[in-house]
Amino acid sequence: MSEVYFDNAASTMVREEAVDAMLRVMKEKYGNPSSMHSYGRNARSELEAARKSVAETLGAQPDDVYFTSGGTEANNWAIFGAVNSLSRKGRHIITAAIEHSAVMTPVKSLESKGWDVTYLMPDSSGRIPAGDFSAALRDDTVFASIMLVNNETGAVNPLGEYSSEIKRRGLGTLLHTDAVQGLCKIPFTVKSLGAELVSVSSHKLHGPKGVGALYIKDGVKLAPLIMGGSHEKGNRGGTEALPAAVGFGEAARLGMLELEDNASAVRSLRGYVSGLLRTEIPEVVFIGEDTSFCRGSSTGEWSSPGEGSSPYIMCISLPGHMSEVLMSFLDGEGICVSRSAACKKGARSRTLEAMRLKNDVIDGALRVSFSRYNTREEAEYFVQVLKKASETVLKPL
Repeated sequence: MSEVYFDNAASTMVREEAVDAMLRVMKEKYGNPSSMHSYGRNARSELEAARKSVAETLGAQPDDVYFTSGGTEANNWAIFGAVNSLSRKGRHIITAAIEHSAVMTPVKSLESKGWDVTYLMPDSSGRIPAGDFSAALRDDTVFASIMLVNNETGAVNPLGEYSSEIKRRGLGTLLHTDAVQGLCKIPFTVKSLGAELVSVSSHKLHGPKGVGALYIKDGVKLAPLIMGGSHEKGNRGGTEALPAAVGFGEAARLGMLELEDNASAVRSLRGYVSGLLRTEIPEVVFIGEDTSFCRGSSTGEWSSPGEGSSPYIMCISLPGHMSEVLMSFLDGEGICVSRSAACKKGARSRTLEAMRLKNDVIDGALRVSFSRYNTREEAEYFVQVLKKASETVLKPL
């Protein structure tokens, strides 16, 4: 076998239907969506159809969904837009030590400017317990951002419980979630999450790179992050990337239709990989392992967000080995996995450190992430090569 791509949490292959939709728009609907003539109106129609598709995957109204350049911009807009609008009501923020850098870096920037930030720590499963979130809430907490699915461990956080606590106490806290790793992978709606702000991205669900979206609950006012035009109802300046948005819309539409079938197939594949690893490489550690994978243990039905883990992400470790050496060995055999989040470019995992894992477990950690296109033959090859690496690659002294 020449190539195995098990790094789908970093980015996915663009599905053919999305490519076809993008090519059609680039060739036939190349007008500016803001232009008033027929070419502009046709382009606008395509844009709004894509917006409707993305909104439907979120269980939202199209008017509440705004296209961005990706998840990073959506996160930045949610954070800076919220605090700029709410700074007079309080200056306390809650977030988690396991957040993606697209959340952590903006929050750190605000902290350096005098904002009071509480960083919640994960439990042994990699989740942020609802009780810890509740204990951190204060009367002056104006903003909270906790990711839905952790991009390194797959742990699913109980957003609905956070939201319920905010409402129970009558607080005006805006709740934001980075749902990039959850869209079209685990079942949720903006209503089930209870979040006023939800960030999503196209290239994690077999759509193109360079486009994402931010859901903003009706009635919530955010200061614009990018100014310079009346685009996106005056909230995000810049001509919309129409082909990318259309590709996103098509990938989201199909991904939602296929959600249960794809998740079932991926869950089966993950279970197969797990069984092979336990048999062939007994020393493998499964980090934050939760075998429920967002399913009820007795009925097999989908459970609510916050229970179990995403089947799409598996975090393992070979203690005593160095993950970068293992990755290099795998890469040489045509297998792509990652050490942690792709954006960290090899830096030590902040998430695994926050989980208080032993140093040798962190240093030997690998993220293996699946898609609907992966096969059992690829799984067998991966385990075969990883076993060879564990037996061949020398452990550091």
